[in-house]
Amino acid sequence: MRPIQKEELYEHLSQFLKAKGIEMKDGSYPRGIQAGCSLLADAINLSQKGITRAKVEIDKNLERMRQVIHEKTAPQPAAKTGGNAKAAPSPKPAARRRKRTPAKR
Repeated sequence: MRPIQKEELYEHLSQFLKAKGIEMKDGSYPRGIQAGCSLLADAINLSQKGITRAKVEIDKNLERMRQVIHEKTAPQPAAKTGGNAKAAPSPKPAARRRKRTPAKR
């Protein structure tokens, strides 16, 4: 949304009132309305900037939250034996029996 110019809001209001049969002439009353339109335009513009900034922050935090959820719920890769994970002990090969040889004397 593009910012509202202070004079723009007053001009639109002035044209609207003129169409309804009320003409704004120079004086204290139109100056007060013009000051009010100026304040309203400032408030609208600042609100729009705040909303835009809040949207950016919300999107950033939402993306971080999605990443955390993804990391917690994603399937875990197969455990490697080199890390902290404890692997099941590998079976030891069966001991070989030696042939008995007669003892040398």
